[in-house]
Amino acid sequence: FVVGFLNGSITSGTGLFLTLWLIRWFGLDYTRAVAYTLILCGLVWNGTGALVLGVIGTVAWDLMPALLAGSVIGGYLGSHMAIKKGNLWIKRTFEIVTILIGLKLIFG
Repeated sequence: FVVGFLNGSITSGTGLFLTLWLIRWFGLDYTRAVAYTLILCGLVWNGTGALVLGVIGTVAWDLMPALLAGSVIGGYLGSHMAIKKGNLWIKRTFEIVTILIGLKLIFG
């Protein structure tokens, strides 16, 4: 409920909150928690939002091929690195990216 409330009200950072919640509450490792987060946030919440915005007509369809290509390439490389490097590497990478994005949000 809390993660859904945050997603609806501030929309940024819900993936981080969901990942941390899955780790803390369900005891998942980072690799599995990130995978579940991508499914829950990416397909369910963001997919629903994309459908609603598509119906309303505010989607920049011309950017879609680049976004899809980046998602496919990033997903492919990320999944292979997770298998090759393991949970600790995923955890450290997740922490670094989260800090960098937080700094970007704070300082613009």
